[in-house]
Order: sequence, then structure tokens, then C-alpha cells
Amino acid sequence: MKKLRYERPIIQRLNVGIMNKFGTKTEYTPVTHIDGNPVKSLIEKFGSPLFVISERTIRQMYKDANRAFKTRYPKVQFAWSYKTNYVNAVCNVFHQEGAWAEVVSGFEYQKALKNGVPGNKIIFNGPDKSGAELKEAVENNSLIHIDHLDELYMIKELASHSKKKPRVAIRVNMDTGVYPIWDRFGFNYEIGQAWDAINKIMLTDAMELVGLHCHIGTFMLSPSAYGIAASKLSDLALHVKKKFKKTIQYIDIGGGFASRNTLKGSYLQGVDLAPSFDAYAEEITTAILNAGFAKEDLPQLILETGRALIDEAGFLLGSVISNKRLSDGRRATILDFGVNVLFTSFWYDHKISPAQEFSQYSEDAVLYGPLCMNIDVVRESISLPPLKRDDHVVVHTVGAYNMTQWMQFISLRPAIVMIDKNDKAHIIRKRETLKSIEAEEVLPAHLKEFKI
Repeated sequence: MKKLRYERPIIQRLNVGIMNKFGTKTEYTPVTHIDGNPVKSLIEKFGSPLFVISERTIRQMYKDANRAFKTRYPKVQFAWSYKTNYVNAVCNVFHQEGAWAEVVSGFEYQKALKNGVPGNKIIFNGPDKSGAELKEAVENNSLIHIDHLDELYMIKELASHSKKKPRVAIRVNMDTGVYPIWDRFGFNYEIGQAWDAINKIMLTDAMELVGLHCHIGTFMLSPSAYGIAASKLSDLALHVKKKFKKTIQYIDIGGGFASRNTLKGSYLQGVDLAPSFDAYAEEITTAILNAGFAKEDLPQLILETGRALIDEAGFLLGSVISNKRLSDGRRATILDFGVNVLFTSFWYDHKISPAQEFSQYSEDAVLYGPLCMNIDVVRESISLPPLKRDDHVVVHTVGAYNMTQWMQFISLRPAIVMIDKNDKAHIIRKRETLKSIEAEEVLPAHLKEFKI
């Protein structure tokens, strides 16, 4: 007879009915498979920790967002936000679905070109564009979103030496009722900076003003704020038409839609708090349709949605290293991944599920990563069944930003696997090695030998 594992007696807190101050019982269902693949098999084959991306989920999220907007507005175009997750396989799933590329650096611009995105379907955002990068964007007929006057003057100078007329938009920041206002980027609407930039573009005739752009914030839980932004951009477009007889081709409402993650300190779970694509779409499209455009002047609506399209498609698989008791009696479980690869644990209380069956007992615990830093906390407080060494866990909703903001610190960065529509797992980024880390290092000759 197999010896049963000892579990110390505990008092189990039961939550019934509506949510109370202790939260709800949300982490007690084991997640043993992802898209038909056993978690244990994935870890055995590709190592632990391991990022897993569901291609099926990406495509479904994109279709849901596309449907929400296209059923409400006649001209809609999504542009995949490279900074959210620029692993090439992920980007190309979105491009196969019809998304353009939205980039915020020369590095991302080159990735988009290398992925096969036509230059005229790349949107170049961000405050840091070098002269060489702008010149290439002009030659490729890309859409350049101007962030500040220095950039505007640089493009004007480049235009004087180019046979192509730069296609530009301006980024506009504004008061949408959500604070603090993101007024670091672009030209302000309320104090007239945006109109000043428009005049400088239109009256010099060095560039072609084709669009207006905004990005009002991140993880925006208020769809009405987007309605205000769309109304103000529409107002600018109508004034351009009135003064210069120029039709603005598109309004780019940016990104920032919330995913179903739970923000730290939030009373409600993210799944209950995050607005639907339909809620965002209703506010944005209604504002533009009611702005007063003639039918033939109705601008194309561009969306740079990132987080809301990819977060739910991402999982992080990991293993338990050890357990210990803290001085205050709490259980501490140490995992083989930390904030170096799960950067968003600084922002979210990620849902974390055991990857194997367990008993009915549970206990409040702190989940730590393996780093030699006291801030390496994956979850500050979570109710889970006792986990033993070499048990596995699944972290949910990690597709956005973790694979672009992760750090090579203390431990090697993990591999990334994508599970396709037929439930087949593909390696899309190899696990880091000492060789790959040191590939860019150069050791001076006088430091190659030493005696200790």
C-alpha cells in the first residue's frame, strides 16, 4: 500500500455566495493540459520554466475583436503592437489574420520588414526615431506618427532631399476624464499644440497629413474615455477638412484595452472587471459616426490593440523548488521562475493553478521566485493546496509584455513554445544558453589569464 503524504491539520476558510474581503475560491482547479498537451510532457520535453502560447486562442481573440468593430463600422484595420510581444511566430499569426504592424523603434521596424510586412502597412510610432530610420520609413512609404516638433522639423528636412512625400500623422494627447493624463507623448489637444502642429504640416506642404493618432493610456477600464478621444480626433479631422479642404484618411485610436488579468489591489477579479471588445467598439465607433463626417469622408479606423489580444493566449509553466515557513507562520513556496521572466507580476495578481491533482486542503501562501532578491515575489498572497518539490504550476494570462520585458538576470531565460491549431507544439524561441549570452561579449587580451 502506497504511503500517504502527511498534511498537517488546518482550518479551511469557506467562501460562499458573493465575494467577501477574503476573495473567492478561484485557484483550486488543476490545469493538467494546454490545448491538448499535458503540462508534464511539455516540461519534460522543453524544460522548466516554459512559456506556452496558444495559436488557437490568438486567432480567436483577433476574430472576436475584429467582429466587434467591423459590425459597427465600415472601415476597420488592426495593427499588431510589436512591443507587446515581438516573437516572430506570434507576430506572423496576427499578420496572417490581416493585422498590419505597429512599431515604436527602429529595431521593431526592422523586425516587421524582415517578417515580410509591406512598408506601407507599418505604422512607426514613438519619440525616438533617428534620421536614418525616418529616411528608411519615408522611402518605404510607411506611416510616420510624429511625436514632437523636433521630429517634425527633421522629417521636413528629409523631405527636401527625397523624391517621396512623407506620409505622416500626429500623435495627440488629451483629457479623457482618466487621470493622470498621458501628456508626455504627442501634442496636446486642449492647449492648442495639436492644431499648431497641423498648421506647420499643412502650410509648409513638405509632408502629407494622412491621419490622426492617440494612445490615451494602458489597461484602460473605461470604454467611455475612448469615446471622448475619438470625438476629439474627429473634431480635429473635421476642422482640417474645413480649413484646408483636406480629408483625413484615418483615425488611429491606439491601444490600451484591458485584458482579464487582475490588477494588484483590485477588489474585483479581472475577468469580472475588464470591458468586452463590444464595449470598447460601441464607444469608439459611435463617437466617429456621430461626429458629422460626410459619408465619402468617413475615416478609416485603426486600432493598435496588443495586450487584450495576446494576454490570454500565454501561459508560464514552472516547477516547485522547495517549501519553508516564514517567521510569521505563513507558508512560502519557492518556484523556478521569478520576476526576471514574469515581469508583469509587479502589476498583476496572476491566476496560478496546480498542474496535478491534489487533496481538498488549501492554505494561504507566498510564492517566491528563485532570485537572490527580496523583491522576487510572484504572488504576495494566494490560497493553494500544499505543493511539494517537483510539482508543477501554470500561470495564466501572461502573453503580453513578459517576453519583451523579461531580463537575463541570475538565471537563463526559458524557451517559448507555440501550440498550433492542431494541438502540435512548436519551439518558437530556444532556451537561453551560456554560449548565446556571451556571444556579444569581447574579452580584452590582457584579461584572459589570471592566477588566484
